[in-house]
Amino acid sequence: MRLTLGQLAPRPADPRQNAARVAEVVRAAPSDLAVFPELFLSGYRIGDRVHGLALDPAGNDPVTAALVDAARAARTPLVVGAPIASANRKGEVRNAALLVRPDGTRDLQVKRYLPNFGPFEEGIPFSPTDTSRPLQVGPHRVGLQICYDVFFPEVARELALAAADLLINVSASPVTSRRLFERLLPARAVENGLPMVYVNRVGVEDGIVFGGGTGAWDHRGEAVPLETVELAGLDPEERVVRVELDLAAAGRWRPFRPVLRDVAARPAGASAR
Repeated sequence: MRLTLGQLAPRPADPRQNAARVAEVVRAAPSDLAVFPELFLSGYRIGDRVHGLALDPAGNDPVTAALVDAARAARTPLVVGAPIASANRKGEVRNAALLVRPDGTRDLQVKRYLPNFGPFEEGIPFSPTDTSRPLQVGPHRVGLQICYDVFFPEVARELALAAADLLINVSASPVTSRRLFERLLPARAVENGLPMVYVNRVGVEDGIVFGGGTGAWDHRGEAVPLETVELAGLDPEERVVRVELDLAAAGRWRPFRPVLRDVAARPAGASAR
């Protein structure tokens, strides 16, 4: 599977401009899946503006329409972070990873764990979910996480046990957390025998310096080489890269490291003697 990863800095509170950048990247680097950071369409530090910037859950808004057009024109499914209004409870907004396919169909994964410490105040504007499920991307099943979710191994495990072929984390993580993510991401790959992809934003918003560190790890937790995509107009810390992942390799590896088999066979709540 070939992926395009956009380590970019969004323009705060300008979803149309940020959607145009998504379109520019997928046009320049079509692939099996293009991935962009957490809350890329809105920016991260947007305060009460989040309600006015939230996308329509039914997709009836010009920003979603632009994303569908971009995916269709490049024949490239894309994942991008956005605030999305709740379809069930008016007035609530979700921090979500939105999947847009070239045929116009959409899916999303809502963030499960909202950080509410230090400079993070996500528990104020956003409502979390307590479930994760793999989403279909062509012949593959992709498990999406959002930033802080990676600190909770049960999120990746739930996706792996539901037959995900690949784990992806989209993030808006500061530079001060970069070393923690560098340790956790390959660990999640090893724990589940699945490749792991991470796309983090860069830039500065309201005093927070975002840390980049976009990368990919195979089912053994080994870093996978990235290929730079030359694209005009990028800021110095911005990068667009491609990565090739062998999603069949995990199945060949699991007989030698059958973690998922051993977890699935153990009754819930059981402990080793």
